[in-house]
Amino acid sequence: MCGGAGARLWPASRPHRPKPFIPLVGPVSIFDRTLERLSHLPDVAPPIIVAGAGHSGLIEASLAAAGLDGLVVIEPEARDSGPAMAAAALIVAARDPEGVCIFLAADHHIPEPAAFARVVALAADRARHGGIVTLGVTPDQPSSAYGYIRPGQTGTDGVRTVEAFVEKPVTDRAMELIAEGCLWNSGMFIARAQVLIDELAAHAPEMLGAASQAVDEARIDGIRLLLSDAFRTAPKTSIDYAVMEKTSQALVASAEFVWSDLGAWDAVLAAAPGDNLGNHVSGSAYLEGAEGCLVNVGPGMTVALVGGRDLAVIADQGDVMICEMAQLERVKAMVDRIHLDRPTLRAEITRATVGQYDRWLNVSALPLWWSLGADHLQGGFHEALSLEGAPVLANRRLRVQARQTHVFAQAGIAGWTGPWSQAVLHGLSALEGPFRRPDGLFRTLTTATGKALDETAMLYDQAFVLLALASATQAGIRPDTNRSMALELLSAIRANYAAPSGGFREAAGHSYQSNPLMHLFEASLAWIETDGSEVWRALAAEVASLAGRHFVDQQGGFLREFFETDWTPAKGEAGRVVEPGHQFEWAWLLLRWGVLAGESWPLKTAWRLYQCGVQGIDARRGVAVDELDPDLRVSRPSARLWPQTEWLKAAALLAEQLPEQREALLADVGRAAHGLGLYLVNPVEGVYRDKLDIAGAFKDEPAPASSLYHIAGAVEALRRLERLGLVTP
Repeated sequence: MCGGAGARLWPASRPHRPKPFIPLVGPVSIFDRTLERLSHLPDVAPPIIVAGAGHSGLIEASLAAAGLDGLVVIEPEARDSGPAMAAAALIVAARDPEGVCIFLAADHHIPEPAAFARVVALAADRARHGGIVTLGVTPDQPSSAYGYIRPGQTGTDGVRTVEAFVEKPVTDRAMELIAEGCLWNSGMFIARAQVLIDELAAHAPEMLGAASQAVDEARIDGIRLLLSDAFRTAPKTSIDYAVMEKTSQALVASAEFVWSDLGAWDAVLAAAPGDNLGNHVSGSAYLEGAEGCLVNVGPGMTVALVGGRDLAVIADQGDVMICEMAQLERVKAMVDRIHLDRPTLRAEITRATVGQYDRWLNVSALPLWWSLGADHLQGGFHEALSLEGAPVLANRRLRVQARQTHVFAQAGIAGWTGPWSQAVLHGLSALEGPFRRPDGLFRTLTTATGKALDETAMLYDQAFVLLALASATQAGIRPDTNRSMALELLSAIRANYAAPSGGFREAAGHSYQSNPLMHLFEASLAWIETDGSEVWRALAAEVASLAGRHFVDQQGGFLREFFETDWTPAKGEAGRVVEPGHQFEWAWLLLRWGVLAGESWPLKTAWRLYQCGVQGIDARRGVAVDELDPDLRVSRPSARLWPQTEWLKAAALLAEQLPEQREALLADVGRAAHGLGLYLVNPVEGVYRDKLDIAGAFKDEPAPASSLYHIAGAVEALRRLERLGLVTP
């Protein structure tokens, strides 16, 4: 079971790489050590690992390194040990009705694998005949961090009945319990799968029902079993409360081996070998006159400690914690304060910063938005995920299907090792199926089951279909079919959307606006970069010319949104709208076009657009606002996520092309990255916030799938800076 955040081990333990996956005692992770212990158990089946989607990549890498087969059971939401064990028992029982489960935590330190194997073999023999055997550890000190087990006097082969479970006591009571012969509750259990299922049915039927439905409706994806959303309805309860404190089947075997759950840094110090002054050092650290100290230093950092006694000094990923060993119980509260006061992703544009954003995308977001953000039953992608990571049931927009297809194709191009090609084909299937009209255009809206709801073919949406087809082609997915579809769609666009005054008009709403053409421009650039065809160069040149002549105000240098039929600014309030995010987005596109076309004017125009866009940066919140007026004064101070990504992308590409402004622009990249980082902080890693109000509070609403396209583009811009050597080491 790979649950738990390990907050007391901050800053080494982080949401994207929590306690099981970091080396705390020795050079390999605790999870790797757990896998190694399995080799000492006779007749053991390949392991089943229960975890969250954000950590599946780490788990699969460890399994591969250990040469182990296994099944990774993905919880859509953490629901404590009870539901996790229920799901695992159901899976085992379906494979082998007589199968015995050994439930282990992924993050326990057990340095004597042979002794561990002897106790497990004893408990497993007893469990084959009934009962649920828990492993009780002989305490070496009074601790209020653990629950206690009072063993009975009856038993065979060292396995005794359980008289009572005692919740975490105060220190004085813990001393009394130890004197009475009580054991620590290690949280390790051994039972026949069917026995546990029967006890769940008797004492926690709601939990068993939810787990059973989640397993029945689960989907296989490689070595992963994705539990259905029914798992979310299971009571969030530990197995101790759900079953062990109620059952008459509870047994305990004494764990005659060294054990620690490494719950805090003092436990790590106790488990690790020390020098003659009781210090343990990991990483680049220098100690002088220190005693009884634990110093743990991550890559790229150095710590010097002069003097000091009984301290934990932890430095990792740019963060440092110094704490007296006697005060370690206060670390979790401090970590909670830090998470409230700042985003988890830092603003400095260093290699470490790029790595953090890269991990957020590759390790957390992409796996989550494929496993839970895709509808693997009815096809296509969900519109949104709740802040807890649950798919939001809603009608499907074409633009979401196209954007997600593009995101996963670009992920494959960037080297993501997840199932990107499967995701791209999944998206293309949705585009060609329920969304494609007989005339070659694509309808804007369907139900989740694929029933057409709105036959309108928005130009904005057609542009994203072209972009998805270009990215899929770049990634090597069915290139000939994609090219044929794209050319057919372009022909239909020219036939249906051509405007009398040049350019293209939208099919509904305000007919003359720059936003749909911006994305048509983006798609044409993607196709130029894919195959260099003249038909796409002609389209890009047409849109770029329209932008330079009409969309960008000749005096003010800013870009407008809405126009009359002759592409003059729209009358009324519509003609006064200036969006900072679109100043940045057009700047980024024009910079790319200038390079492809070998022309100089796009760089000059892009620089003016950028300077207008930064007028919309709110220094207090550190974000780009949603809207300005033609005098570049803030008219709508709310701030959505996507303008932050476009600010970052534009600043990064300008820094590449304007050496004389590079230092200031790279500083802007850092500011934009900090602003973006605010939106990415969420308990479920990979889910993000979308709307920030003027007071600096986020709106509590689901994360829209459409924003992943923006975030992924910003992460790629950071990677490009790193490849070009424009970030600090």
